[in-house]
Amino acid sequence: MNATNQIVKVGIADLKIASAPDSLRTTGLGSCVGVVIYDPSQRMAGMAHVMLPDSTMARNGELNKMKFADTAIDLLMEELLDRGARRYALKSKIAGGAQMFTFSTSTDMMRVGDRNVEAVIGRLRDHRVPIAAQDVGGNNGRTIEFSPANGILKIRTVNLGESEI
Repeated sequence: MNATNQIVKVGIADLKIASAPDSLRTTGLGSCVGVVIYDPSQRMAGMAHVMLPDSTMARNGELNKMKFADTAIDLLMEELLDRGARRYALKSKIAGGAQMFTFSTSTDMMRVGDRNVEAVIGRLRDHRVPIAAQDVGGNNGRTIEFSPANGILKIRTVNLGESEI
């Protein structure tokens, strides 16, 4: 990488937009889901680090829209379209949603990873953004990095090495 290529870091419950040659990276995806929406021909992408499935879970009316699958994906779509992405060209890739802990009683509340994945997939479907690839589930944390230049999502999975989708 030369000095002009930046890695734009996306924090937890955060989202960012980048264009080639820059790339987007988020770390610490356990039950969280990393959502990338990109326009391949514009070489532009947005990434959200989604913590929870549904903004109705917000406490005390405090709402960080980037924290929840429904509101984060809406915000990501809005930002990409505002910056010139073309709705019909958008594709997505998702990773994360691991089951980080095992519980003797597997109540729905404990399935945060699965519920996050389901919520993300549902919201992308609502926006008619096809999922080009996904690496979800399992019980290992992930770090992901997306390059808008070539549309490759690199995934480093704890104890399992690196892959690309």
